[in-house]
Amino acid sequence: MEFKIDTKSSYILITPVWNQLDANLTALLRQKCRELTENGRNNFIIDMHNCLSCDKNALTGLAELHEDCYSNEQSLVFTHVPQELLQALKAEELDSALNIAPQMIEAIDIVNMEILERDLFGEEE
Repeated sequence: MEFKIDTKSSYILITPVWNQLDANLTALLRQKCRELTENGRNNFIIDMHNCLSCDKNALTGLAELHEDCYSNEQSLVFTHVPQELLQALKAEELDSALNIAPQMIEAIDIVNMEILERDLFGEEE
């Protein structure tokens, strides 16, 4: 399994090049985000357009990845989520727990707003 990585000024775009979202892929995503964090990157957008099917265990992995990022004051947004994956997330009631943006521009806006919020709240302390 591999990822396409595109580094931008305020975030890293990660695109899994795999059509099956499973527990192995989500574990690799978590590992990749940890590696990138060690290199000073803190904000991630994951483009899910290639993930046309998923298994239930993968959904838990996405929730854990989300929790990892936000507990470390990082941003994580999933975009271009295929309908089947979105329905699986809704069935597990994870759609409202994760940042999901239909389009890339909306994902970028979410990341930029969270960066601004962290900067503002950091100045107040």
